Amino acid sequence: MALDVLVVDDSAMMRAIIIKTLRLSKLPLGKIFEAANGEQGLHALEDKAVDLILVDINMPVMNGYEMIDRVRQNPKTAKLPIVVVSTESSETHIEMVQRKGAGFIHKPFNPETIGETVRRMTGVQDEQQNSASSLQSSGPDF
Repeated sequence: MALDVLVVDDSAMMRAIIIKTLRLSKLPLGKIFEAANGEQGLHALEDKAVDLILVDINMPVMNGYEMIDRVRQNPKTAKLPIVVVSTESSETHIEMVQRKGAGFIHKPFNPETIGETVRRMTGVQDEQQNSASSLQSSGPDF
């Protein structure tokens, strides 16, 4: 299963870094959508089906906390896996993120950290495991 992902961060450079790191993480990725703030992220969710949201906390217009709250209030998106990617790593912030049912990744991060967190939040396997499984299951029956 390929993951369609929404990346929400006010920095275009940070969105590019997150997307590049996602691609290096060996996760099976489908479409990747971007938004510059929580409001744009919510608009993107109106017409795009995604399997995962990666969101920053500190953004103009609508911050990450408010976006998470609004996603959780909508029955169509309430159960979507959300991972906060932020420099805000105090215990208070991490506890608030966890109370909202989201995962947390501290900036800076690496492909392994993103991969492990996304696998834990979504249950998806990486690309190599998926192709090995399909090769094994499509082999001859004896």
